[in-house]
This record gives sequence, structure tokens and C-alpha cells, in this order.
Amino acid sequence: MLLSLPTSLSEARRCLAEGAVPVGGATLVWAQWQRDGFPEQAMSLRRLPEATVVGAETLGAAVLLHQVDDRVPEVLRRAAASIGTGAVRRTATVGGNIVGSTLRCLLPPALVLDARATVLDRDGTYETDLAEVVAKRPLMLDIRWRRPLVSGYHKAPGEVGGPPPLVVATAVHTEEDGGRRLHTAVRDGDEVVSAGVPATADTRRVLDAVEGTALGGLPGQTWDVVRREVAATLGRADT
Repeated sequence: MLLSLPTSLSEARRCLAEGAVPVGGATLVWAQWQRDGFPEQAMSLRRLPEATVVGAETLGAAVLLHQVDDRVPEVLRRAAASIGTGAVRRTATVGGNIVGSTLRCLLPPALVLDARATVLDRDGTYETDLAEVVAKRPLMLDIRWRRPLVSGYHKAPGEVGGPPPLVVATAVHTEEDGGRRLHTAVRDGDEVVSAGVPATADTRRVLDAVEGTALGGLPGQTWDVVRREVAATLGRADT
């Protein structure tokens, strides 16, 4: 297998045109390749500047999970730190988790940040929403978001080989008109559900508004966790 390491977008486009298979840390595909055979050509973005940035409002797809630090919002940092073991986090990438993984632990945090993705195809780069990224699995270069006022993250304990643990991500954003908006995303089993509501000073009214969205259909125990996390994040937004 020939592994290409492009250092520019034009090189990466050429590799795509030649049929190179994009890989991150290969933590998700290595076993499959050993079983089914390796591709003739693969491509890693780990030397591409656009895919390795870590900032207050941008995170590159080739960034390793252990490199996600306090430059990014709390919700993303805590999510990355909760994924797998230390050895996994030193190999797995942001893009691999969002695009390639079935668990997508970083997807709920990205949703509450109202993130959008920059992707690359043979014609160049373009911006799209996370729904398209999950559905079509393009070559993602980065995610970009609006910096939140506060954010929070909860991940329930899970068992090795068991069902995906519950994830609840929250963030409060300041809007252009001076108001605030709460975004909440929940991974319950294999499904991710998200919604946004106005974040007023009345926590009870905000919780009622959240319950009126698709999140209100979650099971009782899950909804109890959502209420707790929402209330805690709203409380921090007011301090």
C-alpha cells in the first residue's frame, strides 16, 4: 500500500483523483484491511495545514484526539478525552471519529456548537452541514463553529463491547440580537437527536421548551439526565 502525505490542497485533490483512500489514524479500518486486503493507495492529512489546526473556533480533521486541548470549547475537549484508551487517543483522529466511526462521540458536541464542516472533493473545497458529512462521508478537512458562552458534556459509564453509552452535550450561544440560545444534543443508543431553544432566564421555561422538541421523546431516565445537564449549563451561563 502506498501512503500519500499531501502538504497542500492541490496535492490532496490529486491523490483523490488518483483513487487514494482517505485514512486518519486507521484505528477503524486496520482490522478490515487485514481481513479483506489493503488498498493500493491511501492518503493521510496529517501534514496538511488546513486539517491540523486547533483553535478557539476551528478543529482540523487530522488532529489526534489527545491533541484536543483547552483551546477548544469545554464540550469538545471533554468529549475527546473520554474516547477509548490513551493509546487510542494518540492514534485516532477527529475526522475519523465524526465521519468514520459508528459511535461518533464528537458529533453531539459539534452539533451543540452549531458547527459546519469544510470538505474536499476533486473540484475543491466547500462548506456543508454535519448531516451531509454523516450521510455521505466526504473527505472532511475541519469543523468550524461559533464560540459558545458556556458548554457542558456528560457521558455515562459504558461497558466494553456493550451498547454505546449515553452522551448529553449542551452549549449556550449569544445571538446577534443579544439574546441567548441553548443547543442540546443527545446520543441515546445509535441515534443522535439535537435541538435548539431560546435560553431565557427562566430555567423551567427553557426545560419546557426543550421537552417540546424531539428531545422530549427520549426515555424517562435519559430525559432526567438531559434536564440535569441543561439546568447545570444554564446555571453556569448566568454566573
